[in-house]
Amino acid sequence: MKLFWKNGGMFVKDLIPLLPESRPHFNTVSTQVRMLEKDGFLSHDKSYGGSFRYYPLVTEESYKESSLTGLISGWFGNSYMSAVSTLLRDEKITVDELKELIRQVEEKKAE
Repeated sequence: MKLFWKNGGMFVKDLIPLLPESRPHFNTVSTQVRMLEKDGFLSHDKSYGGSFRYYPLVTEESYKESSLTGLISGWFGNSYMSAVSTLLRDEKITVDELKELIRQVEEKKAE
């Protein structure tokens, strides 16, 4: 998705050279692009000689939000508290970072 946001609409053949080395096969990339389209993140222009030009339907911000929502829902029973607790337990977030989050929440409530 980042490549589509950065470069706009592209054909699969144009996407492949932008991927890191050890690039996947054309068919693999094409399948992934079609899955993103099926999920509503991409769409395509009409066929150009049998090829589709794909472009993003969602912004990066809304993509992140929906991905996070899906992660929290699927893995943490829709509990953000459970997700943060897991981050704290696994030492992926420090107590100081958690205090900063609390400060930000309190500041937002005061607005």
